[in-house]
Amino acid sequence: MLGSLEPLEIAVQIPYHFRCPISLDLMRDPVTVNTGHTYDRANIDSWVATGNTTCPVTRTPLSDFTLIPNHTLRRLIQDWCVANRSLGVERIPTPKQPADSALVRTLLTQASSDSVSPESRLSALRRLRGLARDSDKNRSLVSAHNNRDTLLSIFFSNMDSCSNGLTHESLALLVMFPLTESECAAVSSQPDQMAFLASLLSHPSSEVRVNAVTLVENVVAGTPLEIRALIGNADGIFEGIIVILSNPLAYPKAIKMGIKVLFALCLVKQNRHKALSAGAAEALIDRLADLEKSDAERGLATIELLCRVPAGCAAIAGHALTVPLLVKIILKISDRATEYAAGAMLTLCSASEQLQRDAVAAGVVTQLLLLVQSGCTERAKRKALLLLKLLRASWPDDSISNSDDFACCDVVPF
Repeated sequence: MLGSLEPLEIAVQIPYHFRCPISLDLMRDPVTVNTGHTYDRANIDSWVATGNTTCPVTRTPLSDFTLIPNHTLRRLIQDWCVANRSLGVERIPTPKQPADSALVRTLLTQASSDSVSPESRLSALRRLRGLARDSDKNRSLVSAHNNRDTLLSIFFSNMDSCSNGLTHESLALLVMFPLTESECAAVSSQPDQMAFLASLLSHPSSEVRVNAVTLVENVVAGTPLEIRALIGNADGIFEGIIVILSNPLAYPKAIKMGIKVLFALCLVKQNRHKALSAGAAEALIDRLADLEKSDAERGLATIELLCRVPAGCAAIAGHALTVPLLVKIILKISDRATEYAAGAMLTLCSASEQLQRDAVAAGVVTQLLLLVQSGCTERAKRKALLLLKLLRASWPDDSISNSDDFACCDVVPF
């Protein structure tokens, strides 16, 4: 492709027959339709996908939608690119051919057959994974063959070993296809399957850990709250999540999925005690400062949920960074994060006069006064007002009255 198309248009003239008739750009994967005209595969695919049934050039009906790769033209285009490399033209790579239904069926059959050698089954899974990664079209084709049932069967048929290659490869392929509600229910209703999945959260391989927590998130997201209570009973589920959150070298995707799972499970009250026993409070506070916006919001929401049980309130209050971190977050990340931080502070300060004094010393009064005058949500403002009223006895006499910024504030006196 051209390294920079605009400045090269004058210096390099793309031959007309190298351009796609639809986009007029240099073709990367030329294919021929049954009228004899050649187009770039991506463009003719889009043309047909939008409901067009005619040849874009001749406007005659397409009797067959088969796309035949034009290898000769593609090689000529590649040779032209090489010849013009000094002018900034980059050689187009040889395109990978799309999968076909027969190949996908064959590979799925081979991967699921007990009569085939483990090496051949593993090779079939790897080839399927490669096809699915090549393009969205391939992924849709693989998904259309009800591959999830096959992959789930392969994955859970080797629960006696966490180091089985078929297990890891089927897991890597599974996470590329969202499970249906019925599939999520089937997995979550089997304690042994959830326990096996939880065991992979602590696997030595970082790829296995990432894929395992992604599948757990998929299952949890597809189940109602009453089922999530059962998921919370799975042996090692919370311990595995905390291992991921506590790992200083964890991949961002693993952290994101771990936060999602923890929040979703803690929406169920009986799961909060289990999360706390696994060390969720400390792990969340330690991670909070490093999280990106959406993850920080979920992390703060989870902290507020954990604060609603006495054990959670005590555990979070016992962390030295809790109060200064929550105070700092107010008005810093987003309105939603501010609301959750204020809610957690309200619960914590309601349980401890010492935390009230710590919060005031950390500057929470100024932050709260700014909050109630900001464009934050009404829920955040209500929490801020309740917290200000609670802290009234704890702030120094000169903290508000001597401040020009809040001399006209209508929040105080209460």
